[in-house]
Amino acid sequence: MKILIAEDDLYTRDGLAEVMREEGYDVVTASCGRSALEIFESHRPDCVCLDIMMPEQSGFEVCKKIRAQHPNLPILFISAKSEEVDRLVGFELGADDFISKPFSVREVIARIRAVTRRNMSQQPKPPQAFQMGDLEVLPAELRAKRDSEVIELSLRDVKILEVLHSRPGQPVDRRDLFKHAWGEKYLPSSRTLDQHVSQLRKRVGNDPRHPKLIQTVHGVGYRYEPDE
Repeated sequence: MKILIAEDDLYTRDGLAEVMREEGYDVVTASCGRSALEIFESHRPDCVCLDIMMPEQSGFEVCKKIRAQHPNLPILFISAKSEEVDRLVGFELGADDFISKPFSVREVIARIRAVTRRNMSQQPKPPQAFQMGDLEVLPAELRAKRDSEVIELSLRDVKILEVLHSRPGQPVDRRDLFKHAWGEKYLPSSRTLDQHVSQLRKRVGNDPRHPKLIQTVHGVGYRYEPDE
């Protein structure tokens, strides 16, 4: 899933981009309203995050033009303009959400996940749920369930579980995991992958000391071993 972040402040723009990439999204960025529209046309993102006060064209103008052609595309405003009138204008122009600055990383992630869930559930063929042992993975909801426990997942978590589930009992090497979960352009790092898998194990594993869902295959990568 590709996200366009249009924000004229470099620090905020790069910070948001880093957070979204860590979540597993493909990110493109723009520093002004005009370039946001150009990048939107060339990259066709699945979701757009807009600042309001941008050079050349405001976020309101960008939202209006995108919404006229794409009535169902998720659009979020992330702005320091947090007065009620600004929120009302944003929603009247068709925004799906409005996040006020300053914001927390957790808040942004939660809002993006919510929009992603709506977007994925509205697709002609929403991604199907699948079972890994006693864990039910729900890609369209970015969640997993074990009995009554609900486990929140990132888009990257889901991608890792998908590729492991698709090859039961087989070792999946690190390059394949990176390609599927990080993308072709990402420079692979074993430490990055191992740290991410370690955190994922803690959330989805029922026994972190003896992991069953995600087993390490030393010198290769990881494996999902179904129950006999």
